[in-house]
Order: sequence, then C-alpha cells, then structure tokens
Amino acid sequence: MKRLVFAAICLTSLTEIPGFAETPEATPRFELAAVRPSAHTTGWDAREVSGGLMRGGTYRLRHATMLDLVRIAYGVDAKKVLGGPNWLEMDRFDVRAKVPAGTTAETVKPMLRALLAERFGLVAHNDTKPVAAWALMAGKHLLLKQSDGSGESRCQSGGAEEFIEVTCRNTTMEALVSNLGKIDGAWYYLTDNLVVDQTGLEGAWDFDFKYSRRWTATAPGSQIVSLFDALEKFGLKLDPSMVSMPVVVVDSVNRTPTANSPAVDKAFPPLPTEFEVADVKPSPPDYHGDDFQMEANGRVNVRGTTLRSLIADAWGITGEMIVGAPRFVDSDRWDIVAKAPEAMAADGDADADSLMSMFRTLLAERFRLAAHYEERPMPAYAMTASKPKLKKADPASRSGCKEGPPTLARVEPRSTNPVLGRLFTCTNVSMAYFAQELPYLASGYIHSDVLDATGLEGGWDFTLSFSKAAQFRGNDGSAAGGTASEPTGALSAPEAMEKQLGLKMELRKRPVRVLVIDHIEEKPTDN
Repeated sequence: MKRLVFAAICLTSLTEIPGFAETPEATPRFELAAVRPSAHTTGWDAREVSGGLMRGGTYRLRHATMLDLVRIAYGVDAKKVLGGPNWLEMDRFDVRAKVPAGTTAETVKPMLRALLAERFGLVAHNDTKPVAAWALMAGKHLLLKQSDGSGESRCQSGGAEEFIEVTCRNTTMEALVSNLGKIDGAWYYLTDNLVVDQTGLEGAWDFDFKYSRRWTATAPGSQIVSLFDALEKFGLKLDPSMVSMPVVVVDSVNRTPTANSPAVDKAFPPLPTEFEVADVKPSPPDYHGDDFQMEANGRVNVRGTTLRSLIADAWGITGEMIVGAPRFVDSDRWDIVAKAPEAMAADGDADADSLMSMFRTLLAERFRLAAHYEERPMPAYAMTASKPKLKKADPASRSGCKEGPPTLARVEPRSTNPVLGRLFTCTNVSMAYFAQELPYLASGYIHSDVLDATGLEGGWDFTLSFSKAAQFRGNDGSAAGGTASEPTGALSAPEAMEKQLGLKMELRKRPVRVLVIDHIEEKPTDN
C-alpha cells in the first residue's frame, strides 16, 4: 500500500520537563474539550499523531497514543516517558478543545496535562533515571576544524543515491546531537533513539562526512559506510549507553476516558465532507508518474493516478480489495486539484481522514461511484504456528511493533546482511495483534487481513527481518510468499516468518471484507 504524502502540522515544541507545582485553582484548563477513541482506519497516516497547533481558537490532536499525549503535555521526548500500562503506545485518541485567545504551544501544555488528569485519571511524576541513548564521544585523534565563528550554524545533507553527504559549519557538538537524528537517512542507524553529547568539546566546528543510505543496499557484500564509521573517520564515536537524565514516570492512567459533556457535540459539529472546489482532468499522456499529495492547508494535488488507486486511498484499503471494477479504473489516469473549505483549513481540521472523506464524496459526485462492503471468499493469508520460535513476554512491558533492533547496537542484522532491509522488533504482542499489523509491517506482500490461526495465547517478544517486496523482480510476493532469490539472498516476509519465528503463512480461500464497485462512470462530470 503506498503511503500518502501529508505536509504534517507541527506538534508542540519539546522543552524541559515542567514542574508539578500548579495548584488546582491555578492550573489553566481548556474551555471545552472532546476526547474520543480514534476511528479505526487502514491507512498508514492513521499510525502517526498529527495536529498540535491552535487555529481559530481550536486545539486538535489526532491519532495520538497515550505516550504521545503525555510527551506533548509534559514537553519531553517519547524516550523520556517511562512506566505506565502496556497499552501506552497502542490505543489512539482524538482531542479537540477550545482554547482562550493568546494560547501558545507552551501555555497549552498545562491545559493538556489537566485534561489527561481529569479525563484519564493520569498520575505522573518527574524523576531522574537511566535511559538508553547513543553517546557521542571524542576519540584521541580529532580531525575536526575549529570554526572561525562566521556564517550560519547549520548542517546540510545531500548527495547521490547511494550515499548521503553532510556538511556542517559553525556547529557545536550540542547542536550536532540535537539534529543528528533529523539528517537524511540517519534514522535508519539511530532508530529514533536519543543522542547525547559526551565529547566534552567546547566551541563550534566545521566538518564533513558521508555515509550509506542503508535502504539502497541490495546484496550481501555491498559497500556500506555506516553513520558510525563516517563519524569515526574524524575522531567522533557513537556508542550505545545508559545515560541518567530527567524523565516523566507514568504511575497510573485509565484506558477509557470519562464521557464528553453534552455541550461537546454542539461545540464541535461534524466536519464538512465535500471539497470547496475541485478540478478533475485527464493526465497528460507523456506523464508517467503517480503522485498524491495532501497539504496542511487542505489542498490536495493528484497527478497521473488511476481510479483504482484513488478509490483505494479514499477508502484506506489496498487495490486488491476492490472487486467488480471495470477495466478503465486501471488504465485511465487523472489529475485532480481540490481544496477543503477555507474555514476548515484555517481551523486546522483538514487532516488526512477528513480529506479522504471528501475524496469519497468527490468520486461519488463526479464519477457516479457507488460501492458497498461485503465479505467474499477469496485467497487470503492465515497465520499458523507449527514450531513457534517466540519468547514469552513480560506482561508488564509495553506492547507494540517498531522498526529497528530490540536494543541499541552498532551492528545489527541489516548491517551484516543489508539485503534484509526491513527489521521489526515486537514486544509483548498477541498473535491476534501481530496478524492485524502484518498488512502494514509487510506491505507489498500481504494485501488483505490476516487470520490468526496460531492458537497461541498471551504476549510474545520477537524480531523479524526480511527484504523489501520490490527486490523480488517479477514477483509481487503475494503468492505463497516467494522464495529466496539467488544470488542476492533476498528473503520474503512470509518465508522469513517461517524461518525466524516458526510462523507459517498459508493462503486459504476464506471470507474477506472487500469493497464492491456497484457503478462507476468512465468520464467525470464537467468541472
């Protein structure tokens, strides 16, 4: 499933942990707030928190886990939020609140803290504890050049497809560690972990370094210059470490918020479901791209996209789950420029979910699309466990699956065998949850829901490493999972699951929820 490109609205900035000294009388509060569980969707955008700005007197957060809510409310990095129940990173919530005039990203934080205490019974305290982080240290032979202090302090990245080239000028070590994870491609080495400065170097420096884009390696033995190797060439070293730092500890929190007040529905009416304006036209015959971009101001730009792709995006499903469509939905390509209502965009309500609702309306109006869901027998995966190779989890540990190794490591499976470029670590997850996540974790291989037929109960810990589906040329990976492709050593997701986890993916003909096209016109109505 392709991921839509959305110009994300910035979340509130991170600052040091605020004190807990506010009295109930002095604590600022939202004028009115709605808290609801996020609607379940199958799109990738629903898996990331969005929102966080005050627009038109309204503050909104969408698809926020409790971890997101706590880190935003207390102004800390997610890695500095410790404790809490195992579902802290699983359940997602939408928050929409009225704020007083003049509210800023800083002054909204105590309001959100008060909301979490009132509606979820959140109890948290600040503390100092060891946290896993990358420690940047200085070696004996530094090859850094002291900056003369002129010019802007910055690090810029660029370079060819295989390597990322970084140029830093007038940069302190503190600035380097603050921004290292944001540099193009660095996330694949640091895996979203904190970086701290332990170099002891004062002042600003000029330096350049170059490292491999990890996702471009396609075969064992490919030349890889890791981010760690690149920094060591001029005397800096990144090592895994446990660093004592200020943290927020979640003592307790309720999984279900208290009910919204009766005034909420009146204050926050349903959002519009139609674009203010939309222009639909055939794509130029010489354009061979396929672009779908959504902007924070509610503008949508589509180029070279088929109707099947548009329908899949609008309903948050894969194209394989659309049945009964005529041939032209796969051949004709369209350009669309659309704009959400001005008031909606100004209030920050033009999120991906709302825009996709508008797209469904657009397709119904302009292409006379009529469709319905139903269950139909078709080949789909069932996950079984003949010889499971899983570790029983600590039931108190947080549940979820994340990209990257289980612990900070300079050398991990992708380092020794880069052709296995996808690596996921799952902690305290049930097999039912893992089956639910597989269409996202193994996108390109699995195109419908997965049936959990393992019979395994409780939570489990494991890692899974496999190759991208694109590395199987001429094989979409959906039929029996494919086989290892010699001589590259590529391994499909289903094959990796069987070899590494003892879980087998079996194609069975069973009822699967599909979107049935009842009617659609080949040509749209006039603009």
